Amino acid sequence: MLKFFILLVNMLGVLLINLFSSSEVLLDMRVPREVGAGSEFNIEVILKKKGIESFARFQQELPRGLTAQVVDNPNANFAFEDQKVKFIWLRLPQDDEMKISYRVKVDERLKGNFSIDGLFSYIDGNERKFVSASSQQVLITPSTRIDPSLIVDISEFQQMVPFQPPVSLRASNVRCVRQSPAFSGEGNDMIVNLLVSRGTASNFAKIEEEIPEGYSAEPMDTGEAIFVFKDQKAKFLWMNLPPQQRFVVNYKLVPKDGQGQTDLSLNGTFSFILNEATQVIDIAQKDVDLTNLDPKYLESILSSIPATQSSSSQQSGQPASTTYSGEDGGKSIPVSYKKIENKPITGGKPIELDLSYQLEPEDGVYYRVQIAAGHRPVDIKRYFKRLKITEDVRTESHEGWYKYSIGSFYEYIKARERRNDIWKTTPIDDAFIAAYNNGVRITVQEALMISNQKWSK
Repeated sequence: MLKFFILLVNMLGVLLINLFSSSEVLLDMRVPREVGAGSEFNIEVILKKKGIESFARFQQELPRGLTAQVVDNPNANFAFEDQKVKFIWLRLPQDDEMKISYRVKVDERLKGNFSIDGLFSYIDGNERKFVSASSQQVLITPSTRIDPSLIVDISEFQQMVPFQPPVSLRASNVRCVRQSPAFSGEGNDMIVNLLVSRGTASNFAKIEEEIPEGYSAEPMDTGEAIFVFKDQKAKFLWMNLPPQQRFVVNYKLVPKDGQGQTDLSLNGTFSFILNEATQVIDIAQKDVDLTNLDPKYLESILSSIPATQSSSSQQSGQPASTTYSGEDGGKSIPVSYKKIENKPITGGKPIELDLSYQLEPEDGVYYRVQIAAGHRPVDIKRYFKRLKITEDVRTESHEGWYKYSIGSFYEYIKARERRNDIWKTTPIDDAFIAAYNNGVRITVQEALMISNQKWSK
């Protein structure tokens, strides 16, 4: 009898362990079993998460020869880099069940089988948990449209050296088109529509328009960007571009005297990050209708715009634009540059790095606002005074750069408010938030997780 009782207790214990250790998240991944080379197909993942609303990430790795583009990403940041598909939530939606999906294009030269799985990670009670999606096999049937001698098995394709196109070629599919300003029907106000085809650009980006004297600019549809009008320049600023490959933003031109003009030709640029540098292209103005969002019509507009050679915005002897690194999505861009010289030269005069401006480590997690970076030090007191920075500026050497930042904020939202204020009140329009843990740079995403704080734009 005693043995039976002990056995019953053990069985109940195992049952309770299985009950309470069962996964709180279920994944249902839907992938076609067979696809054609040169075709496109969708991958869908259904998440059942039972009330979890924490930071989370879903990641899959695709074999080379497959590329991905987002279809449905509820409140997530989507990225496809280094053959990894990532959906990142700083806070999951409230719904207990949701669907994410993306579209995959298959290289026309491929054939053979490949497997695909996925990993969902989330925070529960300050503990990181993982749920894996079952691996599934997909067969690629060869294309009949190309020379059979060019067809290669996908497993062999992984061993081949990938082609790395130059920056100018990769940037050539980025376009920005402006519809000729048209009267809005409200007095002499005019509407300016801008079509962006973002290509491979995904993170920090900026539209900058020169507004004619006698006009002010007001935001309308900003496409999740921060809009700033200052010194006769209208700017759209994105930390992460919208997921759509093509999207339209617009603003309103308001004549200060109420009269306006019948024919306005504007000048502007679209800046974006590519190959760890800021690329800049001119915005083309055309007599088109950007209220017509038919994909074929938009494609015909974009195809009529010649590829523009992009140029880097970095200038020798000045702090470079602070290219996006770790802000609002947690991606740190690895950078390899030449070592910092002991006595770098700026403007022909040797400048010693003033140690009184050296950034000192602090305890715990905190945030600073980075306002500039360059390979050569500058006279901090004089340089940033011209840029209307009144706080103490501190410098640090990091990954081959002199990086300049201000403030020390233990709450992310306070750092965000100061960053936005810098965008609006100084000439610095690409300041961003940098995060630290005991003096060591970490991503903003990691800092938010450690400190259990919420992200907001």
